[in-house]
Amino acid sequence: MKGTYLGEFEEVVLLAVAIRDGDAYGAAVVNEIEQQMGRSVNLGAVHSALHRLQEKGLVKSEMGGISPERGGRRKRLYSVTAYGRRVLEEVRQLRNQMWDAIPRTAWS
Repeated sequence: MKGTYLGEFEEVVLLAVAIRDGDAYGAAVVNEIEQQMGRSVNLGAVHSALHRLQEKGLVKSEMGGISPERGGRRKRLYSVTAYGRRVLEEVRQLRNQMWDAIPRTAWS
């Protein structure tokens, strides 16, 4: 992960997109984060993070179908790219490595 910096909020948004698996749009990502973390998030912040993640090549987007409940407007659907999955795995490995490196005496 040397070339890609992933902030905490970006990581959370990327994980929410992965969890939604094909049905990740702004409001759904907000709901997923709030459900998983019990943490309130702003839709605008999620959209900004999604834009940054797309610029980094970690997610891709496409326009979904027209829905009557949205007044005929289409949703922008996000999905994690292969590169995004690799970055998430590297983040997980790094976090586990660091947790494993904490001496047991640090918790005493």
